[in-house]
Amino acid sequence: MELNTIKDAFDRVAKKQKLSCSKTQEVIDQIIQEMEKALEKILSAHDPESELDYKTVLSDIRTTLKDIAPLSQLEGTQKELNIALSKYSKLLEKSFNSDISKAYRNVDFDVHTVNQIIAGHFYRQGLFDMGDCFISEAEEPEYAGAMKSPFLEMNQILEAIKSRDLGPALNWADNNSEKLKQNGSDLVLRLHSMQFLEILQKGSTDEALKYARSHLTPFSSNHMAELQKLMGCLLWAGKLDRAPYSALLSPANWDKLAEELTRQFCNLLGHSYESPLSVTIAAGVQGLPSLLKFMNVMAGKKLEWQSMKQLPVPVELDKEFQFHSIFVCPVSKEQSTEDNPPMLMSCGHVLCKQSIMKMSKNSTKSFKCPYCPSDIDATLCRQLHF
Repeated sequence: MELNTIKDAFDRVAKKQKLSCSKTQEVIDQIIQEMEKALEKILSAHDPESELDYKTVLSDIRTTLKDIAPLSQLEGTQKELNIALSKYSKLLEKSFNSDISKAYRNVDFDVHTVNQIIAGHFYRQGLFDMGDCFISEAEEPEYAGAMKSPFLEMNQILEAIKSRDLGPALNWADNNSEKLKQNGSDLVLRLHSMQFLEILQKGSTDEALKYARSHLTPFSSNHMAELQKLMGCLLWAGKLDRAPYSALLSPANWDKLAEELTRQFCNLLGHSYESPLSVTIAAGVQGLPSLLKFMNVMAGKKLEWQSMKQLPVPVELDKEFQFHSIFVCPVSKEQSTEDNPPMLMSCGHVLCKQSIMKMSKNSTKSFKCPYCPSDIDATLCRQLHF
């Protein structure tokens, strides 16, 4: 959905409305001005020496208002506003299809798995009461709520980080230091570095140096550059905001630290960093317009949506929603599927199974590889799994 188009149409309506309002106010002010003049004349008619009478004043004001022609003046701007409003409403109807159920397919799925994903999302976000309520109302077994405990610990650590308390995070990182090291994470170093800076900011140089010797020294072999910057901060104790390494004190570093801790915590639990429910909904929102458009075409051709195993048109999604490699056969130019998987030939090149079957006459004869002069035996081709 192109939201910029909708925004531009809304801006045009707002501009026309402002112009119409301004023109209306201008006409009203003009009428008020003429009425005030007429009122002055009527009041002056009370003077015995005045030759004016009420009928003359009313006749004059009637003629003046006719000359002003307020309806004619407002007609043009109001017409433009109505046209803009009409186009905007049609654009909204076209862009926001109210019946999104047309893109729904009856797909079998494990209800318990879906319920666990939803409950896990609540626990991940720290909405523990809501997660417990969902588990209860969905009548899931008690063990389904077992995922609550680790996320409860994670949220307690994140809340402590928000309060600039690194104690819980350091305890968790030290207990899982070996696993974090195997994952190639430098979270332990970053936590100790931040704690070192917190101690130094409080003005205790000796205590900061003692902390560095105890907790930062083990990282000297692989992270000397980072440690040199931290040691340089000792020379700027009491005035770290003016130090060459003042960027180390940026509040954004706390957000990055919390993000990295969340990533590693979820990684050790065997979960993805992003909530599966959030990713699914976000990807669905992005792909929904294309599916609805496709459904309208399908309805016109009276094709059966439910019976199709694969969409005949691609649904473009951003890279953040692409988790698997895609192979397109260089011979048939078709994307591989479960029924037509990619196959590795003896020469090292890859084609889809249907292309190999066609070129080998259903494995009855050898054929030349399209990319090299090798003779290929179809029975020796192996399926690739991406």
